Amino acid sequence: MQYRQLGATNEKLSAIGLGTMTWGEQNTKQEAFDQMAFACDMGVNFFDVAEMYPVPPKAETYGDTETIIGQWFAKNPSKRDQIFLASKVAGPSDAMGAYIRDGNLGFDRKNIEQALHDSLKRLQTDRIDLYQLHWPARSANFFGKLGFAPEDQDGELVSLLNTLQVLDDLMKQGKIRHIGLSNETAWGAMHALHLADKHNLPKIVSVQNPYNLLNRTYEVGLAEVSYRESIGLLAYSPLGFGVLTGKYRNGAKPKKARLTLFDRFSRYLNPQAQLATEMYLTMADDFEISPVDLALGFVNSRPFVTSNIIGATTLEQLKQNIASVNFELTSDMLDRVQSIHQAMSNPAP
Repeated sequence: MQYRQLGATNEKLSAIGLGTMTWGEQNTKQEAFDQMAFACDMGVNFFDVAEMYPVPPKAETYGDTETIIGQWFAKNPSKRDQIFLASKVAGPSDAMGAYIRDGNLGFDRKNIEQALHDSLKRLQTDRIDLYQLHWPARSANFFGKLGFAPEDQDGELVSLLNTLQVLDDLMKQGKIRHIGLSNETAWGAMHALHLADKHNLPKIVSVQNPYNLLNRTYEVGLAEVSYRESIGLLAYSPLGFGVLTGKYRNGAKPKKARLTLFDRFSRYLNPQAQLATEMYLTMADDFEISPVDLALGFVNSRPFVTSNIIGATTLEQLKQNIASVNFELTSDMLDRVQSIHQAMSNPAP
């Protein structure tokens, strides 16, 4: 396993991180236990979760993924100090319903403190190593939305300054070690950094955004922020919800696969994304390499990526995903990737 420094911290995260959002929905508790054990054996030291997991989110399963991780830590107490554990607090959302804190979500003190304390209880730990705002508390282009529409802006429900002050207090209490953003924009990241500098508050150390061959929008503005401000990308959906593996090729609908079960991620199967995917799959065939190695190897190779968060529903998938850390794309492969990207840029943002 390779390890990379997280931002300006002294933390070293495994280049492959373990995503968890299927645990409690597509994966049983025992399957999750098996995944955590295997990942640890392979040198993975970074687990990522969120209070709203598993996905798709619903009242019946809210918090179950954190509960499963907490139960594994209880059975394997020596593992807790070996794992860099990240979680996220849910922000304002009309789609979440009223089952999380009666639907009155926001990044204010009451919500953050309750969310954190509930997560700590479910995770059976006394601290979270990286606490992230799951999405901005403002209208912005995330979760498949591109473009900025000023007329849609109604201001932040809670000022980011107040949010950072709350997180600062929780860090001083030892309940959080580092803070990060998720599903953010370049403006949001720079705004957080500006407020931290101006008010002597904690600096964000990471941004967790989608990044894959079908969605390289992070490169437009945030990659430079990562480089110049020492903020690592924690890349999620590196396989485009499995599309880049080729398992949905020619209209296939594999049993128990995420896009077979749930249509909420259909942006990765839009006509443009399918065309671009076929170009990448053909490239993998031409170079006689696995589509998984191609897709994950590309993400692994980017200098602004701290950790590539992979998710799997089987141990075989997990083994292949983790093994991608040893695959290196040649210059010819990278040239071919770039030519495809130029022809079909970001078909699934």
